[in-house]
Amino acid sequence: MDRKWSLKELYTSFQDEDFLNDLKQIELILTDMKKYPACMQTEDNLVAYLKQENVLDDLVEKVYAFISLIMNADTNNLDALKYASVIENLLASFADTSAKIQKWIAKFDLSKIDNEDIKNHLFVLNEIKQQNQYLLDDQSESVLANMKTTGSSAWLKYKDQLISSLMITMDDKTYPLTEILNMAYSKDKEIRKKAYEAEIAAYQNIELGIASALNAIKGEAITVAKLRGYHSVLERTLIDSRMSQKTLDVLLKTMKKALPMFEKYFQTKAKHLGYENGLPWYDMYAPIVDVNSEYNYEKGSQFVIEQFSSFSQNLGDYAKMAIEKNWIDVYPRQGKVGGAFCHNLHCIQESRFLLNYGNDFSDVITMAHELGHGFHGHCLNSQTALNAQYPMPIAETASTFCETIVKKAALKNASKAEQLMILENELSDCAQVIVDIYSRFLFESRLIEKREEGPLSVDEIKSLMIEAQKEAYGQGLDHETLHPYMWTWKPHYYEADYAFYNFPYAFGLLLAKGLYGLYLKEGESFAKTYESFLSLTGKMNLEDVGKSVGIDLTSEEFWQNSLDMIKEDLELFYELLS
Repeated sequence: MDRKWSLKELYTSFQDEDFLNDLKQIELILTDMKKYPACMQTEDNLVAYLKQENVLDDLVEKVYAFISLIMNADTNNLDALKYASVIENLLASFADTSAKIQKWIAKFDLSKIDNEDIKNHLFVLNEIKQQNQYLLDDQSESVLANMKTTGSSAWLKYKDQLISSLMITMDDKTYPLTEILNMAYSKDKEIRKKAYEAEIAAYQNIELGIASALNAIKGEAITVAKLRGYHSVLERTLIDSRMSQKTLDVLLKTMKKALPMFEKYFQTKAKHLGYENGLPWYDMYAPIVDVNSEYNYEKGSQFVIEQFSSFSQNLGDYAKMAIEKNWIDVYPRQGKVGGAFCHNLHCIQESRFLLNYGNDFSDVITMAHELGHGFHGHCLNSQTALNAQYPMPIAETASTFCETIVKKAALKNASKAEQLMILENELSDCAQVIVDIYSRFLFESRLIEKREEGPLSVDEIKSLMIEAQKEAYGQGLDHETLHPYMWTWKPHYYEADYAFYNFPYAFGLLLAKGLYGLYLKEGESFAKTYESFLSLTGKMNLEDVGKSVGIDLTSEEFWQNSLDMIKEDLELFYELLS
């Protein structure tokens, strides 16, 4: 069974009358909304705008999601590519009106508002007022939006096509990149090594094109940030993330202090596998114990449902529904993008999930991670579209929390060998989210700094990546076998409006650990607290969302307590290993 996702709940095809009608409806709403900048600042007008904006957001999400999901499953789909340009151009043509509407909203005195619909959207409205200072004049906003369609958006599509069509030869057989990446989890050392070497060699055929895309996208991000009056690309990211610089600084400081702890972990694993100079890159996911951990999709999905249900019936039922209703595109294939993601569809109160499932326990964890994203969206279904849009850092919290549930539950009934396998998987993931993410933050910071001086060559980009890996991993990895091309297929570097999509993973992991600590204290009653917490994430800044469950995100102690939970797992790992 190929187990592809069902999209008929959105539309049956690009020729579907509903699809074409909704596209036309978007155009009509956008035209009608041009009236607002000329309207009086009255409560009735603001309420009318909010209702229309919520309808528009759901409609745009529905159309754009259908296009995007088809394109991710088949990057060469010509209809998807065509309609992606159609919707992007349509929205770009509205940019000047959108800027005028934001300026119109900025003139409202929201402190004197008594209307319930408006009060329900106060956070979003105040955010619009604050963002108003970064808006350009109407004509400039229109120019930027239209240029984006032939700038960063076009470069992103080009990069995706290069990566998804990359075929890699290994032992006289040809594989898509997604299958080669899955081989990093193989039990056979020779396969892991050959896959790594073949992968590195293959990038040389597309490195110039991808470097051009990266330079263009980062160049646009820098230019737009300066034009809008941000001090830096990072400042824009933090404001969009609803996160303070203080919270980020404390998070990064705590992560840096944890690097020696993970360096010891990598060195211990290296010695256990027979290496003296640190762990080779291709053995980062090497199994440390020989356990039959094969989980086909049926077994893996049932396992996730059972463990989710041990936390709450709502979470278990959600996973069961997603699996049984074919919301998941499961297996790798040529033309399908790599990695995994969740696309929440507030417009139809559902989600869709892309996996590249490879029958390993790590694939079970990835499934749990993505279903966690979906459950987050599920908890926001009671909110309006405007109040369901949460920032990047909080996006990784529910997913990581669900990973933790599955791993902790799996440990309880496991043999010592199985416990070692599960802990290894957990620690490997934590190392990625703390150490590799730290390296990615260093890399992107330095890349943007250098890009301000001009475009970087392939060798310069590779050098920055290796430098960042050495700094983050220390002597934990063998410096002769690092990964100079980690910037090529990671999608997080290629969104001009979403730079630094790295620290949100560490934020999410450590916040999830903190939430799990609360669960251990409160027991079953925490499930309702958790769902309430998720439902607030679209209408508060991150610090206030944390306060809703008694967490101070600016406290180094909080982040350290979360890291101490990982330290406990490390100590058990060393004990079992010895």
